[in-house]
Amino acid sequence: MKMAPVIRELADRPDDFRQLVVHTGQHYDRAMSEVFLEQLGLAVPDHMLGVGSASHAAQTARVMQRLEPLLLELEPDLILVPGDVNSTLAAALTAAKLDIPVGHVEAGLRSFDRTMPEEVNRVVTDQLSSLLFTHSPEATDHLLREGRRASDIHFVGNTMIDTLVAMKPRFDALGTAGAHGLRREDYLVVTLHRPALVDGPLLRVALEQLEIVAQTMPVIFPIHPRTRAAMATGAISASRLLLAEPLGYLEFLSLVASARAVLTDSGGIQEETTYLGIPCFTLRDNTERPVTCSLGTNTLLGLDPMRIAEIPALLDRGQPGGQIPPLWDGHAAKRLVEVLLGRTVGPGDVSTAAP
Repeated sequence: MKMAPVIRELADRPDDFRQLVVHTGQHYDRAMSEVFLEQLGLAVPDHMLGVGSASHAAQTARVMQRLEPLLLELEPDLILVPGDVNSTLAAALTAAKLDIPVGHVEAGLRSFDRTMPEEVNRVVTDQLSSLLFTHSPEATDHLLREGRRASDIHFVGNTMIDTLVAMKPRFDALGTAGAHGLRREDYLVVTLHRPALVDGPLLRVALEQLEIVAQTMPVIFPIHPRTRAAMATGAISASRLLLAEPLGYLEFLSLVASARAVLTDSGGIQEETTYLGIPCFTLRDNTERPVTCSLGTNTLLGLDPMRIAEIPALLDRGQPGGQIPPLWDGHAAKRLVEVLLGRTVGPGDVSTAAP
């Protein structure tokens, strides 16, 4: 979702760039990967690394081992990496050791919680990158405080919102809620997958509290494979919830856009709900996207599943409608590519690494 608009924008400028897309295969499940490529209208990636699932160290190492010979062969002028997953860090580190410039899309986000693997990935990737593309003003502030030069930082906006804007007519027409027997603005959408919540006793508490909420409003829970596995291991049931398989990008956004509210521990969903004006409750102690709280529709509940039962009452009190943050306007990728055109990276090769 973050790179699709950039890939298309680069493809529209063949006289300036030769682009190659590398899919690491970190997200290997079809429902978590291939369906997104199809729905976003992207071509098959030029290179598939197929790293699959593993521990953080093993997965990072696999990406580095498989990407290094490819970069040695391609000799790109720049590699673009998005977000904060293990593939992001691995690709940035591999490129940096080969003296290939790195551009980080979604740079400067900080939760200030080093227990989150994503936070370590963000911080290290930003230190390795020579082009830092930010999507909110506080991200720029973080990078400046960490000693990065202002000339390396480019506030271009949110490329993931570019994708949402482009796809909105399609997901508005889908009617995913009705297909699941749900009425518009009458249900809660749930996504939970982070280790701090899923890999321990908090998951059982969260589902017990969601069962309480389901007595007041319908609750639909498209279950991440990690969460489903944890539920099976812990023999955790949730009879009042509408449990669903992971949804495609368009189907999921259709479900969110019609919801009364969303409960999540995801970063990207905090942004999508802010743009769509849907109340979002984030089950985390912190967020690397504070603009979704200060301007948008997001409320931090803390890593406290007992607070889930408060959601219906919080909704009944009413929440501010929120604002769309600056430059979340559907044109971030265009601004990003204009930055690249102003640098000495083209005409040449731009490799785009995606998880």
